[in-house]
Amino acid sequence: MAERIVIALGGNALQAKGRAPTAENQLEVVRRTAEQIAEVSRRGYEMAIVHGNGPQVGQILQAGEAARETVPPMPFDVCGAMSQGYIGYHIQQALRYALSVRGRNIPVVSLTTQVVVDRRDPAFGNPTKPIGSFYTAEEAQQLAQEKGYLMKEDAGRGWRRVVASPRPQKIVEIGSIRLLWDQTIVITCGGGGIPVAENADGTLEGIAAVIDKDYAAELLAEEVNADALLILTEVEKAAIRYNQPDQQDLDHLSLSEAARYVEEGHFGAGSMQPKIEAAMRFARNNPGRRAIITSLDKCLEALEGKTGTVVTFS
Repeated sequence: MAERIVIALGGNALQAKGRAPTAENQLEVVRRTAEQIAEVSRRGYEMAIVHGNGPQVGQILQAGEAARETVPPMPFDVCGAMSQGYIGYHIQQALRYALSVRGRNIPVVSLTTQVVVDRRDPAFGNPTKPIGSFYTAEEAQQLAQEKGYLMKEDAGRGWRRVVASPRPQKIVEIGSIRLLWDQTIVITCGGGGIPVAENADGTLEGIAAVIDKDYAAELLAEEVNADALLILTEVEKAAIRYNQPDQQDLDHLSLSEAARYVEEGHFGAGSMQPKIEAAMRFARNNPGRRAIITSLDKCLEALEGKTGTVVTFS
């Protein structure tokens, strides 16, 4: 029986550093990403794909604000939906081709996905999710003064706007995802999903936030009974004392070890920590199954147990 995996794609799988964040450049990066994912499929794995949208949703918001004198800017949740649409379109186009040249005629579809969050989530009082472009400290201070943005330094890479990142509670379209699983590669929960809250009358209401895609991917992995959660990022392995002379890469983490390192503050709140915490949750709720954190170009080796940071129950 084929191993079922949920793949969480980090920003480096969608956008190249040092290049203009245009749709054309994104598509070029996504085509290279699709080659790696198609190879995973060729090895016989069944999969669903979750992607981030931090830079893209920030750019959509910036575009709306810049044109507000001509066109009314879209609400935050609508911007999230827009990012799901165009990122999903790029991935499904590129992946469909990469699969076809390998003789795998598997349908690929992007599903606009809503994810329920709790209006009382404490994250709304402590925004941590970076979105949009990187800025210098001086530029960040100017944006904070002019636009009222909350700006924070992002893992030594520069300053970015941060927004609330509530935890996902429920995937609204999970029934459709399950129905599609056996015959389709589904791109879902894009950007962590469109955050919505449930009203007393049963309706859903969009919320101004960005759900971390790693937490959403973990919830999806549980809901589809996945054998593994594969979180792809910029680095081959998670590390403690990152970017310091005594950096230590991590091959394997038990729940107790991972919890200790989180408590000691080794992982960035807007970067590696959500990945570690998502991996911990999957391992805790699925003893005997594994969560893997690694880079895109090492994903096959990581699935074969040759590299990456593997988080397990014990």
